[in-house]
Amino acid sequence: GTGKTSIGESIARATGREFVRIALGGVRDEAEIRGHRRTYIGSMPGRLVRALRDAETMNPVILLDEVDKLGNDWRGDPSSALLEVLDPAQNHTFRDHYLDVEIDLSQVLFIATANIVDNIPAPLLDRMEIIRFDGYTLEEKTAIARDYLWPRQLRRNALHEGEVEISNPLLRLVIDEYTREAGVRQLERELGTLLRKTATSIALDPSAKIEIDEPSIRKALGRQKFFTEPAARVSVPGVATGLAVTGTGGDVLFVEVATMPGKGGLKLTGQLGD
Repeated sequence: GTGKTSIGESIARATGREFVRIALGGVRDEAEIRGHRRTYIGSMPGRLVRALRDAETMNPVILLDEVDKLGNDWRGDPSSALLEVLDPAQNHTFRDHYLDVEIDLSQVLFIATANIVDNIPAPLLDRMEIIRFDGYTLEEKTAIARDYLWPRQLRRNALHEGEVEISNPLLRLVIDEYTREAGVRQLERELGTLLRKTATSIALDPSAKIEIDEPSIRKALGRQKFFTEPAARVSVPGVATGLAVTGTGGDVLFVEVATMPGKGGLKLTGQLGD
């Protein structure tokens, strides 16, 4: 949800090239990349040749989406087939099994996206230049919501500009208390929910200009889902803080002291390590 696929489209637009997206999630057959040999029933060219055909040019931007979700089984390893495609020293003589002629892929700009680098095989990763996308800060999310997500959700819910207003502090409230993520997908869903409930109110009273306030947010989105509590928690004696890395960025851990009667001695259980 940090905008990797959108950046691919933007690069194509900025360089004036055609844009083609190839979804690699769940692809586990090498023939999907290299094409099927013509001896098979239902054989066809590989996805790369079809992408070039769709783009009608030899120098498009090809987005290899979700390259970390490639599968492999007894039919072949598609990540190994991608080695030749992404290697600039080899891909000018890429041979598709179906066409059986050499195809020059050296003019293509390949952009691969992934959520987790660890799942990409090391030889394939060696042929890539890695650009890491950080999660967005609160200010960045607020700006994205104000400039892009809110207008888009207005259009999708058949509302007009100016029919519904929301202030920046209330956008921050939705971001802080209803979403916890690196990108903005959940934020857009929550704004969509809010606007659908608002659209219902406008349908009942078309003359009303609705200004969204905190009670209407609570009514539409329910009770608060996430709490930011470090300041309140660490002021209590006997609480120490730690940090955890999670898929949505990170979180603060609170380690609390507990006292109980007993004869002394401590028994450690579970996966505590040293």
